[in-house]
Amino acid sequence: MKDSELIGKVHSSVYHQCQKRGYAAPVDVLMDVGVLDKKKYEDWRFGRIPYLEAVCTCNLRQLSFIMAQICAYAKKAGYKPSFCYYKQWGKKNGRGHRAVRPLRFSKSGNPEIEKAYATHYVDLKTIERLKAEDLQKVQASSASTDL
Repeated sequence: MKDSELIGKVHSSVYHQCQKRGYAAPVDVLMDVGVLDKKKYEDWRFGRIPYLEAVCTCNLRQLSFIMAQICAYAKKAGYKPSFCYYKQWGKKNGRGHRAVRPLRFSKSGNPEIEKAYATHYVDLKTIERLKAEDLQKVQASSASTDL
């Protein structure tokens, strides 16, 4: 895939994620763009894959390019970066509590790379709109039950 095609797909993914739920996550962009399979992502979340880059279907240059485009578009659009702590799904310790195991994104484990993958970009305007829509739905449903 050409870089220009990739830019369009990445920007479109970030935009649509923010419009739908108020934030964009790099792992979701990777899935939207087609370099990360949803099943492989779930395997990584459950701890069956040591690091996310191992199951991406493109090389590290393309991954770095995608990550840079996510950041560039988010900055241009005025989205707020927000760190998200990724931990393993599904493990429980002996007392029935879930053990907290951090997940790795990169083979190198470089803190800057890890932080880039874990940073979500929040569209504060869309968040406010979505909250207002939810409030209207709640008010409408409570008004209909009061009748």
